[in-house]
Amino acid sequence: MADLRNYQTRVAPGARADAAIDEGLRAYMIRVYNLMALGLAITGLAALGTVLFATTNDPAAAVATLGNGKMLTGLGTALYGSPLRWVVMLAPLGMVFFLSARLNSMSVSGAQTAFWVFAGLMGLSLSSIFLVYTGQSIVRTFFITAASFGALSLWGYTTKRDLSGMGSFLFMGLIGLIIASVVNIFLASSAMQFAISAIGVLLFAGLTAYDTQQIKEMYYEGDDNAVSGRKAIMGALRLYLDFINLFTFLLHFLGNRE
Repeated sequence: MADLRNYQTRVAPGARADAAIDEGLRAYMIRVYNLMALGLAITGLAALGTVLFATTNDPAAAVATLGNGKMLTGLGTALYGSPLRWVVMLAPLGMVFFLSARLNSMSVSGAQTAFWVFAGLMGLSLSSIFLVYTGQSIVRTFFITAASFGALSLWGYTTKRDLSGMGSFLFMGLIGLIIASVVNIFLASSAMQFAISAIGVLLFAGLTAYDTQQIKEMYYEGDDNAVSGRKAIMGALRLYLDFINLFTFLLHFLGNRE
């Protein structure tokens, strides 16, 4: 991804050049946000569609019943109660690694399609939250996340403060969070999960502002359409991941369980 970090030196010979750069930057950032928003929409539709087919209100059609009374169809049993759930859980992670490694060599249309596929797989993985939390609390948490994300991203875009120094700290925190989450899969400690969620909210709040500034700095007026398109997709992927993680960690605090 070396050529995706061609940082623009924002020194122009005149006001006209400055205006052209600013206009190009705005168009680039709007493209990033639009791609991210469409990815979130695909994720939401995929999650809703999956849970509609995976659950039922008809006892005669139910294959299994959860402790909270939710009844699963055969698809639901396969997705949430068999080893297939590990494939569903890990598939989005595999797509993130694939996109990060291959995006620079893909066409813009191919990279965009891969991003849509990733968003759909994430929706499939996230559909299980509808079995745990009430729909009302999920919607409420989504809008709280959207408001928080918007404020943090706007600050990252407009601040004159250089946030690059946060990068190493946030990256180390992310690695520690991943390790702690994996360990807690086996420990199943509620106290540890609470701490992970609290740290996760703070970490991805910081990453939202940091990534926004970094994506802004990735813009270069001289990029051709292919390079600019790939940068926009990578930027959308980074902000999408920040939003999804912020949402899931906030849901631990704000979600009402079924």
